[in-house]
Amino acid sequence: MTLNNCSNNYLLQAALEIQVFFELHKWEFAFIGGLAVIRWGDLRTTVDVDGTLLTMFIDDEKYINTILAHFKPRITDALQFAVNNRVLLLSSSSGVGIDISLGGLPFEQQMIERSSLYEFETDCFLRTCSAEDLVILKAFANRDKDWADVKSILLRQKGKLDLKYINENLSLFCELKESQEIITRFSNYLEN
Repeated sequence: MTLNNCSNNYLLQAALEIQVFFELHKWEFAFIGGLAVIRWGDLRTTVDVDGTLLTMFIDDEKYINTILAHFKPRITDALQFAVNNRVLLLSSSSGVGIDISLGGLPFEQQMIERSSLYEFETDCFLRTCSAEDLVILKAFANRDKDWADVKSILLRQKGKLDLKYINENLSLFCELKESQEIITRFSNYLEN
């Protein structure tokens, strides 16, 4: 895969740049956030690339340092921030923001295993999480803009989603967060 495959769109180009880097290292990952919403929900504006890299809490600093040797950090002391917050804030070669979460939870591992390639433009294939996993992430984030994304995914993917999978995983997260109102809100979205 060459970096010219997504050259018509700066955001897709930035995503492909980090994807190629991860693939060269044989690291498991998936894009989440706005790119995944474009695939599964409504076409919407997004200004950065969000992804999850599976590190399994093993040698996180090695992953971070390897990435920082190739990509410019967006903040001072990006290494320590990433270690503390499990998010690495980068810039692509063209200056697009890239946020990489360091994944290690069973859900994140499962999400990456369930991910698949999608052709955003001709010959521009990017790996995104499934629609179900995106709904879980967006609902759990519990912000108004995320609920708008959940609604668009539910409408566009109506009848295609594994609602049992979503409910089971979302319920587990909400128990940990002690936030049952998320489940109630999701149920209301399903009914409308």
